[in-house]
Amino acid sequence: MKLAINQLSELWVFLSMNEAHVLLFEGDVVTLRCKPRPPGYEKKVTFYRDGSPLEMDRNHQSHIISDTAVEMIYSVSVSDSGAYKCKFDGGGESEKRQLQVEGRRRITLTADSYTIRGQQSVTLTCYVEDSAGWKYQWFRQTSTDSGKVLQTANVGESDRLRISQGGIYTCRGWRSDPDAVTPESNAVTIQETVKAVVTLQPNGPLIYSGETITVRCEIERGGNTGWEYEWSENNVVSPQKDKEYRISASSSSYIIFMCKGRRDFYFSTEWSETVTLRRSLNKAEPTLTADSYIIPVGGSVTLTCSVDSSADWKYYWFRRDSGSSALQSITNVKPVNKVSEGGIYQCRAGRGDPEIFTEDSRAVTVWKHVSNKAVVTLQPNGPLIYSGETITVRCEIGGGNTRWEYEWSRNNMDISHKDNEYKIIRASVSHSGNYRCKGRKDSYSSTEWSDVFTLTVSSNKPKPTLTADKTITPVGGSVTLTCSVDGSADWKYDWFRQTSESSAPQLIRNVNLNRVISVYQGGIYYCRGGRGGGRGDSVFYTEDSNTVTIQETVPNKAAVVTLQPNWTEIYSGETIMLRCEIHDGDTEWEYEWKSPRYTSTNNNEYMISKASSYDSGNYSCRGKKKNAQHVSEWSADIKLTVSYNKPAPVLTVSPLWLSPGDSVTLSCEVEHPSAGWRFYWYKTVPKLSDNSYIYELLPGSINGIVQNIYTVNGSTHTAGYKCRAGRGDPVYYTRYSKPGFVWSGDVHSAVTLKVSPDRVQHFTSDSVSLSCEGNFTKCRVRRFSEDYSDCYKWRSITGSTCNIKRYQQSDAVYWCESGSGEFSNTVNITIQKADIILVSPVHPVTEGQSVTLGCKLRTGELPSNVFFYQNDKLIQSDTRRELNISAVSKSDEGFYKCKYSGEESAQSWMSVQAVSRPENSSSLIPLIVGLVCGVVFIILLILLYLYRRSKGSLFIRPIQPESTNQNETQHNENSSSLHDADESQNVTYSLIELKNFAKTGKRQITVESSVYAEVKTGSAADDGLTYAQVNHDIKGKAKKHKGKSAPAATDEAVYSEVKPGTAHGNNSVMLCSDCNN
Repeated sequence: MKLAINQLSELWVFLSMNEAHVLLFEGDVVTLRCKPRPPGYEKKVTFYRDGSPLEMDRNHQSHIISDTAVEMIYSVSVSDSGAYKCKFDGGGESEKRQLQVEGRRRITLTADSYTIRGQQSVTLTCYVEDSAGWKYQWFRQTSTDSGKVLQTANVGESDRLRISQGGIYTCRGWRSDPDAVTPESNAVTIQETVKAVVTLQPNGPLIYSGETITVRCEIERGGNTGWEYEWSENNVVSPQKDKEYRISASSSSYIIFMCKGRRDFYFSTEWSETVTLRRSLNKAEPTLTADSYIIPVGGSVTLTCSVDSSADWKYYWFRRDSGSSALQSITNVKPVNKVSEGGIYQCRAGRGDPEIFTEDSRAVTVWKHVSNKAVVTLQPNGPLIYSGETITVRCEIGGGNTRWEYEWSRNNMDISHKDNEYKIIRASVSHSGNYRCKGRKDSYSSTEWSDVFTLTVSSNKPKPTLTADKTITPVGGSVTLTCSVDGSADWKYDWFRQTSESSAPQLIRNVNLNRVISVYQGGIYYCRGGRGGGRGDSVFYTEDSNTVTIQETVPNKAAVVTLQPNWTEIYSGETIMLRCEIHDGDTEWEYEWKSPRYTSTNNNEYMISKASSYDSGNYSCRGKKKNAQHVSEWSADIKLTVSYNKPAPVLTVSPLWLSPGDSVTLSCEVEHPSAGWRFYWYKTVPKLSDNSYIYELLPGSINGIVQNIYTVNGSTHTAGYKCRAGRGDPVYYTRYSKPGFVWSGDVHSAVTLKVSPDRVQHFTSDSVSLSCEGNFTKCRVRRFSEDYSDCYKWRSITGSTCNIKRYQQSDAVYWCESGSGEFSNTVNITIQKADIILVSPVHPVTEGQSVTLGCKLRTGELPSNVFFYQNDKLIQSDTRRELNISAVSKSDEGFYKCKYSGEESAQSWMSVQAVSRPENSSSLIPLIVGLVCGVVFIILLILLYLYRRSKGSLFIRPIQPESTNQNETQHNENSSSLHDADESQNVTYSLIELKNFAKTGKRQITVESSVYAEVKTGSAADDGLTYAQVNHDIKGKAKKHKGKSAPAATDEAVYSEVKPGTAHGNNSVMLCSDCNN
């Protein structure tokens, strides 16, 4: 396929090649050429568009151009767009080629100006519709008959062209992919003009008398030949035809010139702009100016001579030393001249040929400053002068030259005084001002003005200021006094002293040049200053200064601060008295205090009532004689510390667990125990109105006691105590201490705490029930170490059970409190996370009773082959599951643990309680013991049988003698560790009181049964074994049997093994406050 565009250029495309797409515009000429493969294959050719043969008509005609090709040439329209191919008869066909024909693109050429003036240029802009991707060609013709010339070497991408030549311009656009060329744009004609300009020689708007000036007409961009000229003077055409002509000054005051050039009848320039030439009948007079009239030291002054605005003048310079001396010529023809010498300067100018001179300029006087410096000084020295003083103002010039004339200025006004000193007698306020001076060597050389000296004359007399470095002379020392009068150094000082305010002053120093003196005596001091008095002048005195009282320290008279009460660390709200004491027997003293708070007291006592933290700090005092300038030395500081918070005493109780016959020792520790404290002791009593306690003073402590230790004798029950301290008058009390408890396993109290299951250790999944029993209507359960329990509220006898959430489980000591103020026995319960626990009684075991210890797994299985340890010593290691002790003795007391299959339980303490035996009933003991043991044994068998039927199996094992007494020594050595507060095991002692009634004949015997067990809690299964040892103490009257007296009391120990069921059917731990009798 061959494309011919606008007949201007041709782009050949063959159908057999890989140009896939061609863009043409409506009216372009396209040539289709089909070339066979291989060449020489002569057949008829058919051309196709969009699959249909092209119809041969006048617009579509094909012809053979060679033996190898056929072509078709025609002008395209938009309807000719499509896919073209060719085909030879009996031969192959070509690939398709796409032809796209679009409507004509509109192309427009514009110019920002159509006239080029002088050196200006014009910018052409070529705009094509759908302008993206176009490149541009630019063409120029000098006339409509001349050929077009391409203005750019290559096709450019910019649509703008800057030109500086006139002509006829066109443009067109071109782009590829697809190929496209626009038609040429419209033609734009750019005209180029020339300009006539009037010039003057010499150049200047003014012509002076006697001068001749050349007027010339210049044609810009027009060359120098081929022109005829026309002139106009004052808007009247002049007969002059030449390019230039000469004129001289005349009577006319000014002439307005214009000119133009003409090459032929049809082409000429425009009239030039007007040039006005003024004529003067007088000579020119130059103007001489100076940038400064004083030449600084080492510098210069610039002089400028100017005559109108002409640049054709030459300048001539002149100088003379004085007004009467002759002018001296200075070689310089420039309008600016730099001079470095003082003198009288003039200038004049000249121009033209022959040269015409101006008048001489006016004279300019230039002064030169020498390097000597003038300084204004004042005698007496100081910027402040007082009314009535005589002063001398002096001008001093360095350099040693004494041949100076002086000039003075005050407030920038000259003073008619030529000497170097300016004396003022009896100065007044009107003499105040700024003074300057300078010295002159000759007519045109002088110093610079001195710096301004500001003189201030005050109408008031000055008053000196007297200060002291201290107001008390130390023993053997002195005080330094300083007398100051403004900033002058010319003062002399007189010093005066009075022994008292009513005594006459004494002159102690006269005309002293030193304004600082040292004094050793007490007294009232003042000073005054004086100056002047030279060469017959009178002395000028200031007023008297302020007075300064100096006190003299009396030797060996030291003050002492004492405290009442005598302690330096007190608390907010306390009252304390400080006293200043001077031990010499003289009562004529007044007192001065230094304290954290300002005080105006002059008494020897300083009272602080209701102290606060603002009173903390150092306190000191001194004495001052009432009628003399004598003082004592300051006392040593006493530091007083006031604490904001009340002290909180710490109460310790020993022992924590009571044994029969023990005394309880209370110790109350408070900060600074030696600071006058008295101690108050209280016993806690449950408060029925709420859940707290009330505190009752213990005997003997209503007024407090000095000792911080208090002993409670004969205590047998669990009890709580508090303490506090107090001191001073009125008494200041500390806070109450935290409560301290002493625990007892005594079951004879009016309130009894029972635990079910009856063991020390429990698994975390166990349910535990605590109940209070006794003769009361209200009760509550408490625990320690937190003064809190889930059952802390008061409950009635028929009160419901309390539930303890699992997250509230913890090792603790528990007891009951009744509404009437009684405390129950105390038990220790521990919660174990291990998989094995020791089953041991929660209450103490009474001597002579039997006890069974067991081991329990979390799974509920009862292990065999269990090892038992007492105080970490193996005491049983056979196949038995339990450790049975038939008759407990004190040696069996200690820590026990069990071990099974490598797992070891925690330790629990088993306490053994001694039996108290009345001396007069020893003969009845065997009978009573046998009777009680039989009755209790039968009752326990019945209870265990009922319990077994409902919950599990009952096992009774005989005690093993060899294990009962094993390691007795080891038991005794470790029995005291029960009350050690630092033990890692939590041991709980619990006391259960049981009341049973057994019949013997017609008499009823009340049996009081105490069960003691030691328990360490852990995690266990709900169906583990519980072991209990019950010790019965039976009291009753003696009964006769065949002439023999029955025992008054007997002790019997019963050991039982119980496998309980699940109490509540869930795994929560429940602490119960069951108040049923």
